[in-house]
Amino acid sequence: GPYNVLKDLAKLKCGFPLAGVGLIGNDADGKTILQDCDAHGIDRSGLQTTEAAPTSYTDVMTVTNSGRRTFFHQHGANALLNMDHFDLPRTSARIFYLGYMCLLRRLDVVGGDGRTPASRLFEQAKAVGMVTVADLVSNETSDFPNVVNSSLAHLNYLFLNEYELARLAGGPVTKDPVELESRARVVLERGVQGAVIVHLPEGALCVRPGQPALRQPAVRIPAAMIAGTVGAGDAFGTGFLLGLHEGWELPQCLELAVCAAAVSLRDATSSAAIEPWEKCLAFGRQLGFY
Repeated sequence: GPYNVLKDLAKLKCGFPLAGVGLIGNDADGKTILQDCDAHGIDRSGLQTTEAAPTSYTDVMTVTNSGRRTFFHQHGANALLNMDHFDLPRTSARIFYLGYMCLLRRLDVVGGDGRTPASRLFEQAKAVGMVTVADLVSNETSDFPNVVNSSLAHLNYLFLNEYELARLAGGPVTKDPVELESRARVVLERGVQGAVIVHLPEGALCVRPGQPALRQPAVRIPAAMIAGTVGAGDAFGTGFLLGLHEGWELPQCLELAVCAAAVSLRDATSSAAIEPWEKCLAFGRQLGFY
């Protein structure tokens, strides 16, 4: 998530500094990431290297005729990432994004007090004035609600899809707009201070405390233009974060989010199809929305 988001922001030509924090292996994949960060102008001074595990990666297998995906994840170095690898008081960044909760083993450990190290990182980030953002992954871990719930009171924004929302709020997976809003508000009431943003192929739903829900339909992208859906959720989050950083109203953030996601579908990789944000908006508006 963080790697895709940083690359996508660079390719959107966001115009503000980008920096990554993380743990990679001392291997070819790790070296490729460092070179890629340099090529995209991403500050990688916060990326540390370990000999204890390989660089994390995910192989995604997609069924051509249905689009159904299966993920094979190597936890690798991400499983060793812990609070000691972060030095948040020294950063000048405005937004702290952490992804993906439920795939970061040491940061996901629920302690005797019900807190995770990830929740403490979000608390630290807020204490130094940063906007906190989390993204989830559709992991089958039985502890999913406890891992996520401990961070909610320290979050400004939470991204999740309809599967993750069902795991968090309870009930079967659904795309019913009324039920999605109801569940999103359940999560919001657990402490998220800004908004809970649910993204799915049909569009996005954004719920905020004490305000009507915002809905943004997806772009009408022809099936013939879709090369793959890997990274579309990260592209969505990237578009939203760019608007958030620039002080846009949330409806405009959501519009860029679905446009960036649509643009990303044109290539099988996570970031190769991303273009400057003005072109993403123009692409989506030209095709129209559902």
